[in-house]
Amino acid sequence: MPSYDFALILSRPLYEEELDPLFDRTHGQVTVSIITEPQHAARPGNATASWHAATLAEAVMQVVAHLEDAAPGLHVRQVEADPLLTIRDIAERVGRSVESVRLSITGARGPGGFPASEMSTGGHRLWRWSKIAAWYDIDDPQLREARPTTQAINGWLALRDVVPDIAPTPEDVTSALSAVLTHVA
Repeated sequence: MPSYDFALILSRPLYEEELDPLFDRTHGQVTVSIITEPQHAARPGNATASWHAATLAEAVMQVVAHLEDAAPGLHVRQVEADPLLTIRDIAERVGRSVESVRLSITGARGPGGFPASEMSTGGHRLWRWSKIAAWYDIDDPQLREARPTTQAINGWLALRDVVPDIAPTPEDVTSALSAVLTHVA
């Protein structure tokens, strides 16, 4: 079974006492932001996961259920499956050395035009995997699956927040995505 990496935006960070139940459910495969001070409870939270499942949709839906069951009142708001990567992450994914990637970034190696970083955090720049894969001419089946899957699941997450009584079940969404992904991915 493939492993899928994705991030989730949460309605709030988790409280410390919610971490053990989440860890028990996910065996440490989900990392979350936590609340250290009560005034931070109104901020959105985030989670990252590396999850084994037959499809990205199954992986996301399983993690959504684990998060929401482990932390009552918490709601997953959005999914992102095109990860941000460090230079080291890029090197690992493309099978090159860190120095080779660094030289590509500066234009000293390769055709030039290396994608701009998406953001910088803690002195480290981060790049979007889809742009890096395109630059290195890597056909990543998980990226082809990610676009329609995240679009559909984000629509489902929005629908269940607005009109939860008519939103389809997670199983129905996963089943529908499995039926159409071969045609759109």
